[in-house]
Amino acid sequence: MKQIALYGKGGIGKSTTSANLSAALSEKSLEILQIGCDPKHDSTRMLMHGEWIPTVLDLVREKGEANIAVNEIVFKGYNGIRCVEAGGPEPGIGCAGRGIIATFQLLEKLNALYGDVIVYDVLGDVVCGGFAMPMREGYAQEVYLVTSGDFMALYAANNICKAIARLSKRTKNRCTLGGVICNSANIENEYELVKEFAEKINSKLVAYIPRSPIVRVSEVNRKTVIEYAPESEQADIYRKLADTIMENVPDKNRIPVPMEMDELESLSLKYIKT
Repeated sequence: MKQIALYGKGGIGKSTTSANLSAALSEKSLEILQIGCDPKHDSTRMLMHGEWIPTVLDLVREKGEANIAVNEIVFKGYNGIRCVEAGGPEPGIGCAGRGIIATFQLLEKLNALYGDVIVYDVLGDVVCGGFAMPMREGYAQEVYLVTSGDFMALYAANNICKAIARLSKRTKNRCTLGGVICNSANIENEYELVKEFAEKINSKLVAYIPRSPIVRVSEVNRKTVIEYAPESEQADIYRKLADTIMENVPDKNRIPVPMEMDELESLSLKYIKT
């Protein structure tokens, strides 16, 4: 079983990338489980044709963990992809990472944490204990950083590198950095910037996803690009990403090296024309 986690700054297009990646992987006749680990609980929405599925944390609050059946938290979406949303606390109350912890515990209890590929879609703005759980507890074998050339997106990606580097010192940890995915924001020299960022953190750029209007059109129609526009160039880019990830062999000895803040600022300035 291949277990991967996509981490990135909120609003970077991580959930769009995750959903299209899952859809592309499902075309390979693989059994896919996608777990949304963001309080916004919108990771699987396009796979579910716009449906907001119940979150694990909401059901735990409503019914109690002991009274929840597997079909109440795992839903089949596009092409048989199994979808789960962890959810989060009431606004202003509790820990946002608690939904992730409760979800993993419940899925294991119900023997539902299986598949050929599990895709964890995780918010990366703040890598607290809950959000770091996929890495810390060995659920995710590979982390992929989703970023653009925007400075704050790179800042968030660099912070996640710090978490991976710290956790790699634990003997039981099996998580490695699989690579960097650039989800383009149409920033000048963006490809070169993100490619150099990936190299400086001791990783590699595994995909460059250009900004395309077909993504927005597909989402307005409550579908992934893979389903709505399967013959499009954008769909083929997601398929290529799926191929790359399936072929990628994690190197446990390749530990990311986070950049210092002044280094990151200098790198961003290097590619800005004034």
